[in-house]
Amino acid sequence: MKGISDELHFSVGLLECGTSLSDVIDNHIYEQTLSEKKAFFVADLGVIMRRHVRWRTHMAQIHPFYPVRCNSSPGVIQVLAALGTGFICSNKFELELVQSHGIPSEDIIYSGVCKQISQIKSAAKNGIDLLVCDNEAEMRKISRSHPNAKLLLQVSTKALGQDNELSMSFGCSIKDCRHLLEKAKELGVQVAGIRCLIEHNCNDEEVYRNAIADARCVFDMAKGIGLKMKILDIGGGFGGSDTQLELISHAVMSAVDQHFPPLSGVSIIAEPGSYFVSSALTLAVPIVSKEVVMHDHRDQAHDDPSPTDEPMFQYYLDEGVYGSFACKLTEMVIASPTVQMNTCSKDPVFRSSLWGPSGDDLDLVMQHCLLPELNIGDWLTFCNAGALSVGQPLCAYDSPTPPVFYVVSARDWYEMQHSGVTQEASLKNFSLFPYFFNDRLTNAAVSIPA
Repeated sequence: MKGISDELHFSVGLLECGTSLSDVIDNHIYEQTLSEKKAFFVADLGVIMRRHVRWRTHMAQIHPFYPVRCNSSPGVIQVLAALGTGFICSNKFELELVQSHGIPSEDIIYSGVCKQISQIKSAAKNGIDLLVCDNEAEMRKISRSHPNAKLLLQVSTKALGQDNELSMSFGCSIKDCRHLLEKAKELGVQVAGIRCLIEHNCNDEEVYRNAIADARCVFDMAKGIGLKMKILDIGGGFGGSDTQLELISHAVMSAVDQHFPPLSGVSIIAEPGSYFVSSALTLAVPIVSKEVVMHDHRDQAHDDPSPTDEPMFQYYLDEGVYGSFACKLTEMVIASPTVQMNTCSKDPVFRSSLWGPSGDDLDLVMQHCLLPELNIGDWLTFCNAGALSVGQPLCAYDSPTPPVFYVVSARDWYEMQHSGVTQEASLKNFSLFPYFFNDRLTNAAVSIPA
């Protein structure tokens, strides 16, 4: 892909003792004072490494496959590649990005369930055989365009108490699986396994238990037809919380031991996206416009009936829900921002709302938050901004995706080199430079330590 090869070499700030992410953010804000102010991310690569280690601790038998759509920052992809993670790609851009990092084709799953024939042929040409499928029409298309494909049947998993009338259903039902398995045998298409669909940040242990039990039924169904499946993808559902992972890991591992013990010969994989990257990135955004809304107007515009003589401020940011705040369009919750610089803890706070730059009524980042009165050019920072924030924007923008500045602590860097890194060559694409703070941050490039 044009331009990708130029992005495979990264500068990473090495944080020594006493240097914080806030210091790094302040430095990049300072560097923008003489130019147009634009949003940016700071990515702590050590967080990703530590999350990977925790995953291996709690989910030792389950190989992680990272959904690239969650965050396609090249530095994130490269660190995960070095740690031996597989990748889930949903479109041609993601496939080319992952392949540019030298990921083996057997560690790539093409997940789009409505693929163009040209994309299927491209996958076949590049040796990407694992494709997701959930209907007969897609199966027929794959059988013609990619005879060597190995399908993962995408099976829907309903959360307990889910309102079926209001929920959009994806994936095939258990009832549909027999028909699709029989059709695959008729077409001569290999079915490699099952992919379960579990909603984001699912905290219900029974959902995972039921999904794995349902998968066992489909595996037995396939065996009865004369098909042998070897892969179970328990899907996503893993949020950005260590607490959630610990909560569901017991249910997942006990269900796997019961239904898919090691002697079954089935490889178990999962799709931790937000868990790996959510807390790794912090987003810094400048305020580009500001309005004052009195309470009589606010009642209609913001559904806030409480009368008050205090003003409410509407702030317009450099990024919105069609860009770096795309997670707002899902069930993910955006944490309240922190004011970066130029404020005092004793300043009074006012009810405020945050909007993106598009002018669209749906481009509402945060409807209610308490902030001191801010001015155009002030900065807000959002932690836990790694999920669904870096990648292809949902609509055309005049400005490109905000840049990502990579940092890692000295301790995390050395641990990364000695803790499960399977592709040491990937880390050699990182050039480290130390951050020094005096009156302002300066840096000097150095080579990677041996």
